[in-house]
Amino acid sequence: MLNYSTRAHNLKRGIFTFSEKLSKDFKKPIQKFICLMIFGLIAAQSSYLTAIARKLNESITLKKTVERLSTRLMNFKDGDTLQKNYMNEIKQHFDDLTILIVDDGDVNKDSSKKLESLCQVKDGSTGDIVTGYWYAGVTALTAKKQQPIPVYGHLYSSCEADYKSNNFETLKSLKYLSQHFSKENIRTLDRGYDGGFIFDYFIPRKESFIVRAVGNRNCVHQGKTILVEKLAKKVNATHDLKFESKDGDEVDCKISITPIKLPDYPKDELNLVVCRGFGKKPIMLITNLKADDDRLCVTITKVYLMRWRIEEFYRFKKQTFNFENFLVRSLVSIRNLDLLLNIAIGYMGTLSEKIDESIEVHEIIEASKRLYGVAKFTFYAISDGLAEIFSKGYTGMQSFFKLTLEKESNGQLRLFEWC
Repeated sequence: MLNYSTRAHNLKRGIFTFSEKLSKDFKKPIQKFICLMIFGLIAAQSSYLTAIARKLNESITLKKTVERLSTRLMNFKDGDTLQKNYMNEIKQHFDDLTILIVDDGDVNKDSSKKLESLCQVKDGSTGDIVTGYWYAGVTALTAKKQQPIPVYGHLYSSCEADYKSNNFETLKSLKYLSQHFSKENIRTLDRGYDGGFIFDYFIPRKESFIVRAVGNRNCVHQGKTILVEKLAKKVNATHDLKFESKDGDEVDCKISITPIKLPDYPKDELNLVVCRGFGKKPIMLITNLKADDDRLCVTITKVYLMRWRIEEFYRFKKQTFNFENFLVRSLVSIRNLDLLLNIAIGYMGTLSEKIDESIEVHEIIEASKRLYGVAKFTFYAISDGLAEIFSKGYTGMQSFFKLTLEKESNGQLRLFEWC
């Protein structure tokens, strides 16, 4: 039988240690704030400050706790440093084969009127134009379990004074990847990114990429300019692939590959991969990946189809943590809340890598009480298990900060203005 008290204590220690590494460059009050937010988000499975405050179980009133967390969110200005430390901590779970998935998202706040810098965005779920914020995000798939850990996220508005364009925000995310990942890590992008600025970035830098093409893009094939869609109809399938979709359905794919060039880059050889089987129109992929193996097209298709994991990540973030229903108003607070939530989910991603080898993670899965086993996307099971274990306790994280105080006092208690 699972000992909830012991397990909860050990898991809190893990979060405390993880938070310590991320907040080492900050003063004590900020260190405590970061740790409490990461724990509170995980334990509450919510982005509401009131729900987070309840899980902290502090001796002061709930109102005072919420006010303190709200003030810290609004005044925290060192998100770049926190993001840097976070990347240094999670990079051990990536390698040269790690797939980087770039995808824009949106935050629907159509019922809100008072939030700062609200703008018009396209809801990715319905296609409707709603009030909210744009979101540029990147996840990296872990080396062992191919789970999406967020490595970059930026919430922005077209109504901000320093806003330039959505393409500019996308390029910022690509530059971030160039700084933290090698050129061999494959960047995968959907057809919404099939624009000249993307190839202008990737090709000169010789970074590996797979971009889903739109049908009306021109390419050069055998010295002649032709639309990608017309070329795709002429290419015969050379390989078969059985792929299990995110819904669990098995799809029979017919795949082909042919060399192409782009009109703006006549000296750079690329490949066009055509995959039939998903809907009426084929999936057309432009890539600079090359290999002598004739099954390269199958590998490219598999890599691209892994991009559904970032869609699952966005869904998990919004549904499990009610991220679109946050109740903070300032843009600074919203961005800080988003950063801390990404870090909390990233921590769960590190746990997912140990799912086959750690007794602790096995107990988390056991506590989640899955009726039909654990899905390939393990975050739901891990999140439910953590929340269930923490729900059995009556204390928050205060004991860990008291221990830290005692260690630093050298026998004499020192008082800090924690928060």
